[in-house]
Amino acid sequence: MRILVTGGAGFLGSHLCDRLIEQGHDVLCLDNYFTGAKKNVEQLIGNPKFELIRHDVTEPILLEVDRIYNLACPASPVHYQYNPVKTIKTSVLGAVNMLGLAKRVKARILQASTSEVYGDPNIHPQVEEYWGNVNPIGIRSCYDEGKRTAETLFMDYHRQNKVDIRIVRIFNTYGPRMNPNDGRVVSNFIVQALRNENITVYGDGLQTRSFCFESDLIEAILRTMEQTERCEPINIGNPTEFTILELAEKVISLTGSKSKIIREPLPSDDPKQRKPDISKAQKILGWQPKVHLEEGLKRTIEYFRSCV
Repeated sequence: MRILVTGGAGFLGSHLCDRLIEQGHDVLCLDNYFTGAKKNVEQLIGNPKFELIRHDVTEPILLEVDRIYNLACPASPVHYQYNPVKTIKTSVLGAVNMLGLAKRVKARILQASTSEVYGDPNIHPQVEEYWGNVNPIGIRSCYDEGKRTAETLFMDYHRQNKVDIRIVRIFNTYGPRMNPNDGRVVSNFIVQALRNENITVYGDGLQTRSFCFESDLIEAILRTMEQTERCEPINIGNPTEFTILELAEKVISLTGSKSKIIREPLPSDDPKQRKPDISKAQKILGWQPKVHLEEGLKRTIEYFRSCV
């Protein structure tokens, strides 16, 4: 097939492009390089089945494709809060433009949504039927509400125009090609540990996250696109839960760092718990994560050693 990946030069997008090329597809990688980087796809440049397009999804584009993976959007607090108006435009106008393209060429389209649609959740773990607890006017709202609106657009294009859609809600994911400066907890801790700097833990460090390695996540995305049972959102993530303090201690141990853990005030609207219920992914996709946190961290640390 001829497949478009928006945000294809980003952390997850580049790994998705790798897998699609391995499967023999023709891949159009679209990115404006706000958070993506050409180096993430340099291994594919020159491959006759790969094409790199510099373009911003907030502007329409005319292409002929069979599948669209809509991953374009800054996904870390540092990046999406840097230009919040641009962030929400990317989610909303990007969805409108990609759905319009899918409608015109009758392509199947997948939206990379996020666990942030659940906000600071009142139920634990989070199931797809939960509507969330989101602050609509907070500093994270540009991302949270942008992704929620994108889901609305996907469902309405499906109901009104019969567009063939898929939606995945991605929980915390990590692995090689993460941006060292993206402000996410895994990259922050690894960079600080490799530099023997103090590791910054916000609040008491007892807030929890569940971390999914990129290869597991990409497999789930590919399976979601090709299944025909469900168009409504599916949670994708690792349900094994760790406190932020546990993560910090594990990173220090695996890097052999001399770093000390220090505490800073908790940022506004930071979720206290984050854990996916992946029952639907297990049932519909026959999927569950395979890479344990320690193994995934070792691979990620190895990557960061080469770029920090």
